[in-house]
Amino acid sequence: MTAPTDRGPATEDYTRAGFFGALDLPRRPALVVVDLVNAYLDPDSPLYAGVEDIVDRVAALAEATRAAGLPVVFTYVGYHADGSDGGLFYRKVPALRLFAEGADPRYAAPPEPLRPRPGDITLTKQYPSAFFGTPLASTLRALGADGVMVTGTSTSGCVRATALDALCHGLSPVVVTDGVGDRAPGPHEAALFDLGAKYAELLTTRQSIEWLEGLR
Repeated sequence: MTAPTDRGPATEDYTRAGFFGALDLPRRPALVVVDLVNAYLDPDSPLYAGVEDIVDRVAALAEATRAAGLPVVFTYVGYHADGSDGGLFYRKVPALRLFAEGADPRYAAPPEPLRPRPGDITLTKQYPSAFFGTPLASTLRALGADGVMVTGTSTSGCVRATALDALCHGLSPVVVTDGVGDRAPGPHEAALFDLGAKYAELLTTRQSIEWLEGLR
């Protein structure tokens, strides 16, 4: 069911070199919705990324995950007012001030279709990966998850970092190609290519929902 990004000769070269191997799809995947909040969806936001089209697809995937009795995780970014808990990442990306205490709370909130439901898991992170400095790995292990479906923003940033760390934690990662978004098509496509070549399986929302229905 894998759906690697097709880059023509580049894909052929990577495959010939030994990339694009296949991981078994997890039997108990958790859905991780990475930082999909109004900051990236509201045209008035400094971080607006124009990725509104992924919201309904991720919401449908969340419903399918819940229906299969599997965990749904929402991650959010948050900092102290002075950014002191953001380390070098906060210094490197000044735009993250939008998620500090005292900033406009509208932007850190999720859109209505992606508001957590009872039983969903939420966590706040300060760095790109949803695993770094959070209890996500141990929580998923305790729930019996053996992999993650990664959605949200941005493909080349927090999505990529989360999928990579899932792999490093022994949780088989699936990146939902039309359930992730970025500020520009170049970084988005390059990140999907890299993820598919080295770190994760790539599925569309439709493929993911069909897979989940088969797990019910």
